[in-house]
Amino acid sequence: MSVRFPRRVSILALGALVAVVSACTAPRPGPNMNEIFAGSVLREGDAYIVAVGDRVNRAANVPLALGFSDSLRNARVLGGDTIRVGDTVTLTVFENVPEGLLASADARGARLTELQVDSQGFIYVPFAGRVRASGQTPEGLRGAIARQLDEQTPDPQVYVTRTVGDGATVSVVGEVTTQGVYPILRSTRRLTAMLAAAGGVSIPTQTAMVTLTRHSVSDRVWLDDLFDNPELDIALRGGDRIYVEQDQRRFSVLGATGEQALVTFDSRTLTAIEALARVGGLAPARADPTGVFVFRDEPAEIARNVLGRQDVVGDQRLVYVLDLTAPNGVFLARDFQIRDGDTIYVTEASAVQWNRQISVLTGTLGATGAAVTAATNARSL
Repeated sequence: MSVRFPRRVSILALGALVAVVSACTAPRPGPNMNEIFAGSVLREGDAYIVAVGDRVNRAANVPLALGFSDSLRNARVLGGDTIRVGDTVTLTVFENVPEGLLASADARGARLTELQVDSQGFIYVPFAGRVRASGQTPEGLRGAIARQLDEQTPDPQVYVTRTVGDGATVSVVGEVTTQGVYPILRSTRRLTAMLAAAGGVSIPTQTAMVTLTRHSVSDRVWLDDLFDNPELDIALRGGDRIYVEQDQRRFSVLGATGEQALVTFDSRTLTAIEALARVGGLAPARADPTGVFVFRDEPAEIARNVLGRQDVVGDQRLVYVLDLTAPNGVFLARDFQIRDGDTIYVTEASAVQWNRQISVLTGTLGATGAAVTAATNARSL
């Protein structure tokens, strides 16, 4: 026995079915491959789509360049015992007469302590007047004072000791064992020696960056490079600021991967394969290995080399495409360097998208059939 649906119910059910089939869109984690390619400058968008190959790897793999400028590298090493503004000196003067200018009858020597070098570089010595101390060694200052006192007391013997003041200090902050303000001594006249005086760094050395600021100049280097390249172990100056920090570069991973995350670099260089491994690799039940994309804003110079075009002006949006199923696809991904700010996106396999669409569709059709049955039953009552 056949059941005949009322005409009005049949029309409503058919209309609902047509609407579902034509407009049904299943939820998904991001754009598919066709939608990404639609963003190309050749179609609807403003990005250059570039398939990664050996030539592209050579053009795009530009390492992060860090180093000190010539103004910092060419500075001479300071004398370890040079007196500077802000230092204090102590004088001991012996005279060859019973009652001298400075010494008493009971003591043949006079001790003058904590004479601070003023902002103009001078100290004041009784009977000798103002004596320039800044820029001299203790031995040089001794001779200058002795010559000026010799005019008033015969053959004075002068001894000078120096205490480092705030005119020759360096601040060391950040990821070091002991932050603080340190004097430039004979043993700490260079950058690595000053870092050692602060107890060394407290983070992994392979991702440690050292920034040195002198007046308006501020440059960074990798800590490891200080030991690999002796010319980077620059001479320090009073007022220098040293800042040690962990590498702050990051990249994001989205799509059909084991984990979607914002990831911080844990090494100086990182390849696409290593970046995917950081988040558990491709999701085996969902990922399309032919659709691994790296989104990046490239400077004009690099973009020209990658695209092989000299008419490119300004920063450009580039989308690099990695096909891991190609004969050398894994090797190319292993050689492709990830940079700060990159976004890695892995598309879903077409079968996954189709199955999700069918699942939504069959679920909607089941709901529609149930509604028709309920309406028919209600009419027959």
